[in-house]
Amino acid sequence: MQSFDMSDPQPEQTSDEMPLSGMVHGVDLALLGAALDEVRPTLLSDGGDMHFRGVNERGIVSVELVGACATCPLSAMTLLFGIEQVVLQKVPGVLGVVACSPAIPGLSDLTK
Repeated sequence: MQSFDMSDPQPEQTSDEMPLSGMVHGVDLALLGAALDEVRPTLLSDGGDMHFRGVNERGIVSVELVGACATCPLSAMTLLFGIEQVVLQKVPGVLGVVACSPAIPGLSDLTK
């Protein structure tokens, strides 16, 4: 089993409204979007959802868990055995899926 450095830099693309088409770092975004959409109904049925945040150069997909998923104690299991498994099976070039935290506007101003 391959392990990943969780201190990876943030993905290059982080827009809420990223088009899921084309290729990023060898990952077909249309296939990725379809794989995420396959998992989404399960998340929605429990009051949660996810937002795609990007793919880094190593093929690690970042998603933000929102709604009930953001605070669920089982969200790590959902990510690993639900979202990641589907994405790894359906999208060549993806090596893993990690959850990222939402950007907090003005947070960088607090550290100055």
